Amino acid sequence: MWEKIAENISQATEQKFQVSDTRSVGGGCINQGYHLTDGSRNYFVKLNQASQISMFEAEALGVKQMWETHTIRVPKPICWGTADNSAYIVLEWLEIGGNSNTEAMKEMGIKLAMMHQWTPANDYPGKHQFGWEINNTIGSTPQINTWTENWAEFWANHRIGYQVKLAKRRGGQFEKAEVLIEKIPELLADHQPQPSLVHGDLWTGNAAVTADGEPIIFDPATYYGDREVDLAMTELFGSFSPAFYQGYDEVFPLDSGYERRKILYNLYHILNHFNLFGGSYGSQANRMIQQLLR
Repeated sequence: MWEKIAENISQATEQKFQVSDTRSVGGGCINQGYHLTDGSRNYFVKLNQASQISMFEAEALGVKQMWETHTIRVPKPICWGTADNSAYIVLEWLEIGGNSNTEAMKEMGIKLAMMHQWTPANDYPGKHQFGWEINNTIGSTPQINTWTENWAEFWANHRIGYQVKLAKRRGGQFEKAEVLIEKIPELLADHQPQPSLVHGDLWTGNAAVTADGEPIIFDPATYYGDREVDLAMTELFGSFSPAFYQGYDEVFPLDSGYERRKILYNLYHILNHFNLFGGSYGSQANRMIQQLLR
């Protein structure tokens, strides 16, 4: 398998690459992660079952689009494919371990705000809708990205509605979910965001600082949506530092009403966690639904 991956790296980089060492590193809860080297060049490789190749194809496209904004640093995609019984994606190796100090976190906020100013028209001339060119995944859950004119319709149908449907199949009890879905147009009636390129899964585990102090984000679930979905998730599983939000606000201040909308946006991730892991996420989702309906 490693020989096939090395051959693909050689073709993609137009420079011969032979594996001299591999070691397991953190790949998250969905994939296996490896550090791959020939002694001088280093890469990060994620593996999954061969049937999951479409997940890596979508990740490669998303990271490539983020890379091409020349704003916040992401690991550059090198190549992807299948080898033996595995699907893989090879990414630029970035040495993580820098100090997440005030300066670095403020820079992360500034550069994320700059990325959020990238609209569909930059990648798809004439396009001003919400969505993306293909479906991808949030964790291992399918994420539906059908192009949609109206943001509230997109969020109701392709985010909350889709997750609720999956959750009910899983045995979840969400009695007020349908009421909330019908109310989403009302909850978002005074909010008319532009479609922004978003990371889509931006929590503390998907952001870091490199050894030389550069802020980076990775493992995206990319699409064009309301930029506030990224900001909301940064507050869901332990907030980023105040310097991050200060830097962001200097470039692209948030609209009024964000504090309420962030509950609606984070409900998507809590429902997804219920679908992935079960447990108390179901009751947490119900509490958020009740809060939004009050």
